[in-house]
Amino acid sequence: MLLLGNGRVITRDPAAPWFPEGGVLMEGEAIREVGPTAALRKKYPQAQFIDARGGLIMPGFINAHTHIYSGLARGLSIRGYAPTDFLSVLEGMWWNIDRRLTLEGTQASAKATLLECIRNGVTTIFDHHASFCQVPGSLFTIARECERFGVRACLCYEVSERDGAEKCREAIAENADFARFCRDHPSDMLKAMFGGHALFTISDETFRAMVKANDGMTGFHIHVSEGMNDVVDSREKYGCLPVDRLYYNGILGEKTILGHCIHLSPAEMDLIAQTGTMVVNNPESNMGNAVGCAPVLRMLEKGVLVGMGTDAYTHDMLESLKVALLIQRHHAGQPGVAWGEVTSMLFANNARIAERYFSRPLGVLKPGAAADVIVMDYPAFTPLSDENIDGHAIFGLQGHDCRTTVINGRVVYKDREFLTVDAGEERAFCLAESKKLWGELNHV
Repeated sequence: MLLLGNGRVITRDPAAPWFPEGGVLMEGEAIREVGPTAALRKKYPQAQFIDARGGLIMPGFINAHTHIYSGLARGLSIRGYAPTDFLSVLEGMWWNIDRRLTLEGTQASAKATLLECIRNGVTTIFDHHASFCQVPGSLFTIARECERFGVRACLCYEVSERDGAEKCREAIAENADFARFCRDHPSDMLKAMFGGHALFTISDETFRAMVKANDGMTGFHIHVSEGMNDVVDSREKYGCLPVDRLYYNGILGEKTILGHCIHLSPAEMDLIAQTGTMVVNNPESNMGNAVGCAPVLRMLEKGVLVGMGTDAYTHDMLESLKVALLIQRHHAGQPGVAWGEVTSMLFANNARIAERYFSRPLGVLKPGAAADVIVMDYPAFTPLSDENIDGHAIFGLQGHDCRTTVINGRVVYKDREFLTVDAGEERAFCLAESKKLWGELNHV
């Protein structure tokens, strides 16, 4: 047993939302009890005790859409890269990187991402990978690193025709192989989806091949109408809108995630809602790529389950929360909107998305939920409780306030020290691989 106590506990459980001097008792992979620290210590004297030292004890964060393959891009400058639109961003930066990612590069990208996730309190990721230099084995490479680091993950590979028919077939096979592995070796730490890039890089023939290879094993995870490319391509080649095209090809459904969804018609939003399909908003990435503001408020009004991701722009979910509020208010021209919506996206909807894949409840501290718990250093100088925690999250808390991270009952980060891996060795490997990648990108 493990007791993480002597902190201020925010549970995100409406039945018992707040313990000002509380703790979380974990047994194995699950939470057994949440309550006052003194009572828990008396009741479970044999439990190993970790002192939160007055910190804020919270559920671990869930990132519902990220990209491990961008893990070695921090600080990168590619000679001649001067994007003027979204397509030139993809061709000049991201497709340029993934075409050079070997399995070792993918491994390093995973290490870099997982280190950052853990120290930002992110305990679960939904990743969307691409490494067209070496496709076979890439998801299994990432899965091994997730297991080593102890991070909960749902993985997929980005099917696309942009690098030719053979690479497209390899991407379909990688998704199918990994989905079969997860089906045949069930684990609540590792799940699979079937990935696809954007519709303008996928033909109907490829969609049919994806659906056939998937054979109902899992849901799809695909970029949709991030830029206008999808809209124009779908109209000109197929005579319909992007979401309609997904529906015709059997992609929509309760297990499917659509990333971005910026340029949608009201009818497309209705179709997403009617099919129970999930949407993940990535506010910082959308602003950085200058592709627009997703109609999050309208989608939520229509009953769409909209969660929050980062698209790997950051690994700090609280940073994305702040930006999500700002872009929605800026776009609406109204300073009083979106507060409840964006906080629900991160703290409630991401947990609802995760429950469609993982068996134990995530994003909440209550008996039976997964033992994913973090401690934040946050010496608040104004009153703090369950009634105003979202205000502190938006205007005060930051990911790097995380001091301790427990995932699935395993302490992976304690008092800002990594316990499952040697962080110095991991960073050295990442540095060596990033130098190789950067050299190839700049022909050095």
